[in-house]
Amino acid sequence: MTREWRDAVGWSVLAVAGLGLTALAVRGGAQLGTAGAPFLGSYRLQLGPGTLLAPVVATVVLLVAARGWLERAPWRVVLLWGYGATLGWALSLAVADGASGLTRALGSPDEYPADLAAVGDDPHHFILHFTSDATGLSVATRGHPPAPVLLLWGLQRLGVTSHLALGVLLTAVGALTVPLVLAAVRGVCGETPARRYLPVLALAPYAVWTAVSMDAVVAVLGAAMVAAGVRASARERTGWAATGWAGVAGLLAGVAALFSYAVPWLGLSLALLYFARRRAFLNVASGLAALLPLLAASLLGFSWADGLSVAHADWAARVSPNRSVLWWSGISLVVLLLAAGPPLFASLRKVRNTPGWPFLVGAGIAVLFSLVAGLARGGVEHGWLPFFPWLTVAAVAPERQAGEAVPAPLLLAGLGALVALVVEAVLVTPW
Repeated sequence: MTREWRDAVGWSVLAVAGLGLTALAVRGGAQLGTAGAPFLGSYRLQLGPGTLLAPVVATVVLLVAARGWLERAPWRVVLLWGYGATLGWALSLAVADGASGLTRALGSPDEYPADLAAVGDDPHHFILHFTSDATGLSVATRGHPPAPVLLLWGLQRLGVTSHLALGVLLTAVGALTVPLVLAAVRGVCGETPARRYLPVLALAPYAVWTAVSMDAVVAVLGAAMVAAGVRASARERTGWAATGWAGVAGLLAGVAALFSYAVPWLGLSLALLYFARRRAFLNVASGLAALLPLLAASLLGFSWADGLSVAHADWAARVSPNRSVLWWSGISLVVLLLAAGPPLFASLRKVRNTPGWPFLVGAGIAVLFSLVAGLARGGVEHGWLPFFPWLTVAAVAPERQAGEAVPAPLLLAGLGALVALVVEAVLVTPW
């Protein structure tokens, strides 16, 4: 049995054990707050003409990688292919339910579009009174800073009023995460591992939650931040050039923080990278630049700290009493296993063998903190989207430090695609 097969078996054993734990929680009447454990949502079986599209996309992506095309194509073409494959995979999963897969969440009273009327013609008033008026806003908006609603408001003002057009646009933006992650991996781990990482990212199971997702937009900002940090800390880049790129990374971190209260944790990957590359001083440039968007928001009337306090109070009143922290701490790990897929097993096994360990460790600490703090009580398949791409980076690492490059883990990527197909066929998500 090859190492890749052993990784697939190891992941499968853990996944089955985790699903057994979830079934035990459901049978025992644990407070889970969902009919779709381990995910939020409910179950049904949906098979139709649209279901056939995703397997075709997955097959094409795997065949292209298996035939070595990714090894020979120019790097820019690889990035374009990675983007197209990711977008095709996310859209094909979404339309398994028909066009409603791209519009359903946008019409929900619990999602951001429900608050566009609150912005009206005065976005400054919305920002100024965001925390004081939070109780009258949607569930999604109350748990985040105001930037997601303001982005949708801006798109609406630009003429993007159709839910279908908006759903496709958000999915297209979210797919940018993959070329950005590949660029960062290339800068730290080398071009060969980056090329072989493409099918793992493009066919990731968490693509089920990428379509029509504002958290996917946050993932793009986080990936852009890390990619800028990689450029800043490159050996050949010094002086003002390095400082400038570090500043760009910080600005992206600050903008991302106006979309999500959790994404600043990804900045830990940036800090670890700077230290690993002996460019610790770049933390000063990135840190100061990260404060600028938050300062601008504060001058407009939104305090990030107050917003976080309001979001936590809402979570404590709405979620905490209805979802068992004990059960969800374990079940969230099951979600992590399923959403990241089999490459996660290989990645955790080889984390010491990759120069990209700051990516994995930084994202891993973010996940661990939410578990230890008791904040992971459902919905992590959505909330952890900015972290998922970095957790599987060591799947393409050598079997030993400084060893020979390993082939693309196509078996693990294909098994992950199968997980996504099953989840999409049986789960109705609230997003």
